[in-house]
Amino acid sequence: MIGSALARAVYAESWEVVRLVRTPAADGPDAILWNPADVSSAVDPARIEGFDIVVHLSGANVAHRWTPEFKREIVSSRVDSTQSLCSALARVRNRPRVLLCASGSGIYGNRGDEILTEESAPGAGFLADLCRTWEEATRPASDAGLRVVLLRCGIVLDPASGALAAMLPPFRFGVGGWLGSGCQWMPWIVLDDAVRAILFLAARDDLAGPFNVGSPQPVRNRGFARALAHALRRPALFPMPRFVLRLGFAEFADEALLASQRMVPKRLIDAGFELEHPEIQTALKALLR
Repeated sequence: MIGSALARAVYAESWEVVRLVRTPAADGPDAILWNPADVSSAVDPARIEGFDIVVHLSGANVAHRWTPEFKREIVSSRVDSTQSLCSALARVRNRPRVLLCASGSGIYGNRGDEILTEESAPGAGFLADLCRTWEEATRPASDAGLRVVLLRCGIVLDPASGALAAMLPPFRFGVGGWLGSGCQWMPWIVLDDAVRAILFLAARDDLAGPFNVGSPQPVRNRGFARALAHALRRPALFPMPRFVLRLGFAEFADEALLASQRMVPKRLIDAGFELEHPEIQTALKALLR
């Protein structure tokens, strides 16, 4: 979702975009074939010479019931692919100016009402351990002298895809509601603002390390549900009980749907970035108009 929107944005600025692809048939002038599961030979370093910016957003969608096999896929799709790409970048002579690598707000774990900035310590749990290992997998690139930016993204909102698209049908039928108690904090950002943040960080040679990519106004899940219902002119009368979420999603429910992360983008705001949609009610109205 983010990669496609980012590509559209840079195409509009007449930049050249080259994609990393897994399908041999897609290999060509605007695409490079790679095998992210093979750390030793994922991508030919000669083919990634001379690029200005590399953005790595790979990762299997976590919004499923987590079986042991699927958890291994979640880890491999993020950690192994990052190690593969960064090992190749470290061997490139004419290296890019910057590598921007996805991470996630899950690094903070379930933290209640604690305000979470980039200086906050990582939390506990599968997602927190995953994100920490994911970020550490960029070390070959940073050790080779690349500027590395770690994008700790909150929930990215877009009506055509991702979490918001999955929420829209029940809310449009008037059967939407909050999850569990609804007291958990949700870090969020509109897709266009996420793309603008990535381009902002790419352009600033003085910025590196972790950045929270989200609104400075995170919202409780209950507040989000009410704002979404209001934007759709529907009620929000059907909360999803905690036990139902656990029956349906098991560990994913506790780690993601019910976890509280009051994350704020302190470093991004301090660097001068301004979101076009910092407030949830106006953001949802703009997305759904």
